[in-house]
Amino acid sequence: MANTNSKASTLVLLAFLAVYIVWGSTYLGMRIGIESFPPLLLAGTRHLITGLVFYPFLRWKTGIQPTAAHWTTASITGFLLLCIGNGGVCWAELTVPSGVTALLVAMVTLWMVLVDWLRPGGHKPSSRVFLGIVMGFAGLALLVGPARLGASGRVDPIGAGVLVIASFAWACGSIYSKHGPLPGSAMLSMSMQCLAGGIALWIGGFLTGEVHNFHLAAISLRSWLAVAYLIAFGSGIGFTAYIYILKNSTAARVATYAFVNPVVALLLGWLLAGEALTLRTLLAAAVILGAVILVITAPHRVPSPETEPAAVPSEA
Repeated sequence: MANTNSKASTLVLLAFLAVYIVWGSTYLGMRIGIESFPPLLLAGTRHLITGLVFYPFLRWKTGIQPTAAHWTTASITGFLLLCIGNGGVCWAELTVPSGVTALLVAMVTLWMVLVDWLRPGGHKPSSRVFLGIVMGFAGLALLVGPARLGASGRVDPIGAGVLVIASFAWACGSIYSKHGPLPGSAMLSMSMQCLAGGIALWIGGFLTGEVHNFHLAAISLRSWLAVAYLIAFGSGIGFTAYIYILKNSTAARVATYAFVNPVVALLLGWLLAGEALTLRTLLAAAVILGAVILVITAPHRVPSPETEPAAVPSEA
């Protein structure tokens, strides 16, 4: 029993690291991808290919036959998480600066805690978790800077509004995924949601005219490489890890990824794009990581089998 618990704890830790680091790098991947790829089709192609590649293999390997209830949950969460959530972020990056994007996307942390609290049978966050959330937003505000936020000419109101909606949809989809019926394999669940979200994004591409204006010859090699990275790492590894920790941790702890991802994005910009890493950036990173530690180490109620879904098997 002790070895099983230790293995499960290690898997949860590795999944958190994947979500923290891999997803932090996807901001750069999306930015490069939309240099020549329409944003909705970029997100749609990424998730649809992931689903088409992984789903038949995982159906064969796991032997699990998803039920109608499984597909209902996957369709709803795929639409909320990937179509509105990820698709909205990808589209907004056309006009909203990356720093403001990171700040607005971090609203998902607040939304997740509130949605998890207000849902039927939800859990009220502790004062320590509330303090961690406030610290996280303070660190993000320090990272972006009040002056930058006040420069209305740099923030597209439509793009910012889309990010607010995307963050709320991601929070709702995350909580629904945590408590809705899904297959015991996290990777199979991921592939089902990618199929649903990818199809919805391509439908969005048709409705917005992106498909009509899409020309393969116009896509640069950089954008294709970005799509490949987003498929393999962002969806295949990162999203699978996210589904896993949703089933094996609390909403408040899962939500801390929104604090860490901007820090990872800044470090990658410094290492790969020669962006300055200032003292202010380092101070903001310290505040943000301090908030993460505060939330992750906060005492929490151990869920009972009657109120929580069964944990995803460790071999998933």
